[in-house]
Amino acid sequence: MNKMVTSVSGDRINLSNVGIFYNKENQKALYTGNIVQNLLQEKNVNCSLKTTLEYSEDYTFAIVLGGDGTILKTSRFYAPYKTPVLGINLGRLGFLSQAKSSQVKEAVEHILNGAFKIEDRMMLTGMDGRLSALNDIVIKGDGFSRTSRLYVHINDNIVCDYLADGIIVSTPTGSTAYTLSAGGPILSPVLEAIVIVPICPHTMNARPIVIPSSEVIKVTSSQNKPLLTISADGQDTFSIEKNDEIEIKKSKYKARLVLLNLEKNAFYSVLKEKLHWGLSWKG
Repeated sequence: MNKMVTSVSGDRINLSNVGIFYNKENQKALYTGNIVQNLLQEKNVNCSLKTTLEYSEDYTFAIVLGGDGTILKTSRFYAPYKTPVLGINLGRLGFLSQAKSSQVKEAVEHILNGAFKIEDRMMLTGMDGRLSALNDIVIKGDGFSRTSRLYVHINDNIVCDYLADGIIVSTPTGSTAYTLSAGGPILSPVLEAIVIVPICPHTMNARPIVIPSSEVIKVTSSQNKPLLTISADGQDTFSIEKNDEIEIKKSKYKARLVLLNLEKNAFYSVLKEKLHWGLSWKG
């Protein structure tokens, strides 16, 4: 078969070397991965079944089996290589995924038939490139006393002085994750914007703020705490000195998420299905 598949929207996926990555902590992942591998091999697609510890830049297309955390991890790795990523949900919410384990045959058929599109998602970078995030970068106090005084500068101008448990700096993709739980707004994932949300602020006038993606954010703390913690997508975590200046900005890389052309996978449909957004309460 043709190793390059083109969708009706003009997006292309190179199927010359497909990586099928599964989370070995998920009991269903290996079983589902074997199904995906067999389906692709029946169509003479060169593919390999690997764990999420075996990423390689050599793969031209990545299929991920797991929850949102597994998809985030894979997307971060492959963003610099511009490799498209398709998520198959084996977790709970599966907000970033495009199919359930029971729909893998349909998902593979959509890819082979060009019934997909690729959506580039903005990412964040911090700690001089040591941190990369598709969802968010979170700064918190380190220790039992969680409250910290954090100063947020935007383009070198101090904007907010937060006494809070921490700060979330989020992409539009991450606006439906931790940011939403902390009271932040929902943004369409195709927007180019950054959301700043305080975590449990100690004042009622501390509110989330949405800024252009071109702005550069710096966070400092003058509190007499020895350390702060900073994490990306809830996975990569560093401890830093209280006097360190934390710079966060838009990454030069973008995650390339494959969306299947199924109406239920449109962003607003996913909001309604998985977050029960806009549904009136029925007593």
